[in-house]
Amino acid sequence: MALKNYKHNYPFKTVKFTPNMKVVIEDSIAKNNEFKQDIAFRYRKGKEIIDVTFEEFYYDTKCLGSAFTEMGFKKGSKIAMIGPNSYEWVNVFVSVLNSEAVFVPVDKELPIEEIAYVINDSGADVFFYHGTNYDEKIKANIDLFPNVKYFVSIDAKEDDGNFLSYKKLMEKGKELFDGGYDEYVNMEPVYEELKVIVYTSGTTGTAKGVMLSLENVMSAQNYGLQVSDTAKTMINVLPLHHTFGGLVDILVAIKCGTTMGINDSIRTLLPNFKEYKPEAAMLVPLYVEKFYQKIWAGVEEKGITKLFKVMLKVSNGLLKMGIDVRRTLFKSVHEQFGGNLRLIVCGGAPMREELGRFFESIGVIITNGYGITECSPLVSVNRTHYYDFASVGVVCPGLEIRIDNPNEDGEGEILVKGPVVMMGYYNQPEKTAEVLSEDGWFRTGDYGKYDNDSAKLYITGRKKNIIVLKNGKNIYPEEIEDYLTALPEIDEVIVSAIKDEDGSEVGLQCEVYPMKEKVEGLDEKAAYDLVKAAVEGYNATMPSHKRVIKVNIRKEPFEKTTSQKIKRKYN
Repeated sequence: MALKNYKHNYPFKTVKFTPNMKVVIEDSIAKNNEFKQDIAFRYRKGKEIIDVTFEEFYYDTKCLGSAFTEMGFKKGSKIAMIGPNSYEWVNVFVSVLNSEAVFVPVDKELPIEEIAYVINDSGADVFFYHGTNYDEKIKANIDLFPNVKYFVSIDAKEDDGNFLSYKKLMEKGKELFDGGYDEYVNMEPVYEELKVIVYTSGTTGTAKGVMLSLENVMSAQNYGLQVSDTAKTMINVLPLHHTFGGLVDILVAIKCGTTMGINDSIRTLLPNFKEYKPEAAMLVPLYVEKFYQKIWAGVEEKGITKLFKVMLKVSNGLLKMGIDVRRTLFKSVHEQFGGNLRLIVCGGAPMREELGRFFESIGVIITNGYGITECSPLVSVNRTHYYDFASVGVVCPGLEIRIDNPNEDGEGEILVKGPVVMMGYYNQPEKTAEVLSEDGWFRTGDYGKYDNDSAKLYITGRKKNIIVLKNGKNIYPEEIEDYLTALPEIDEVIVSAIKDEDGSEVGLQCEVYPMKEKVEGLDEKAAYDLVKAAVEGYNATMPSHKRVIKVNIRKEPFEKTTSQKIKRKYN
């Protein structure tokens, strides 16, 4: 594969469209002979690695579903879940998808007051939670959850009034299902009805409940697979309460008959890569950036920086001649990730082109894409053999894209229409009307352009972040932040406008959290001079309207959302 991809877009894959997860799991069970494997999930329990087959997983969903259905939680009921990624989390999720109830994933990083807001706003009847810290928090703030009928602890061994044990619930469900109780397994979730309510974290404002139908969920899975390649083994790293981690990562793996290793914490991430030996992973740029830094830190620590750079040049040169020795030359790097990693699907935030080029050079393709919770979340993705690190790839089949009110460069707000677009915001018709037209067009709030010739979508920035200078020039701060973050002296940065006394935006400034290793031991002036010099180096390559005039240094990292996006301040 060449460093610059000269291949044309190729036909979308043929995928069997499935109406619900029951059919998906049954198909995967039937395919086991074809895949020569039947392990659906692999996870750590203490020091032990537990394997769960597709048949065992399907049985577990039937048992849990039978238990909560017999308790009366059926059509119209809301079942919520919070906690770290785990097999139990997946079981609750898919059990609810196969029922007539609605699933409400809850962000595990939220403070207790915001957890209560999500539970109360969604009208959750049952609240599953994982982790003793939640047990303590919930019981200490029980008055914040007046409408929850039952709390179910994944960790508890025994029931305690309205606080139930997941273990006991599973035992009850097995007794019911094995005894012939069939109300749950005979349910047929309605394709067009509400199935999941996902609360957006956002960088400002109160979280909104994004209503996704079963059609939304299944469409994202089916259309995404038409564009992307599959793998026999994967690792789940992204939080399951996010649509990218739950609706795409997990459900796509089940449909493909993939063995999914579940990573339960950042602390065990690299050990789990080595243990599960994944061929592919879905990640956000933050992880890719950290991997990149770790690789280079290891190279520098060994004192082989010059040699490594020579190896990259040699490898790239041979690749242009059709000779691929990347996995041999960089075997020690690949071994850090289990030895089989060949594909990273990256989304959730913009990714620096440099990262894509580097990983391609060592033999791992990154296909970055674009998604948004309100689109279930997948809109576009680069393809394994047709990619461009500057773009967010090819728009998924079944979707329409429109660039609203484009400027002279063809840039405008991205509008999306199709079966992945949400039903609306839960209990917020006014907010829904602001972004969703009567004929189904969703306003993403993202600016970009679409190249009809290449069929690729390009993201420029967020609509609300655009800086309009007094001279009429439009500046997308994300573009400049991308350049600045690539500088070794800068870890995190936010670019904003300098305003004159009339409030007009007349220039650019940046607030920088420096790379700790670069400023360690330096006083404030020396640290400032180091960063300022780096920014001036950037300025020297840019037109005047994109130059950063003022630099501010901060001592602490920026405050972030739970999805690790920097929270911007808006005037």
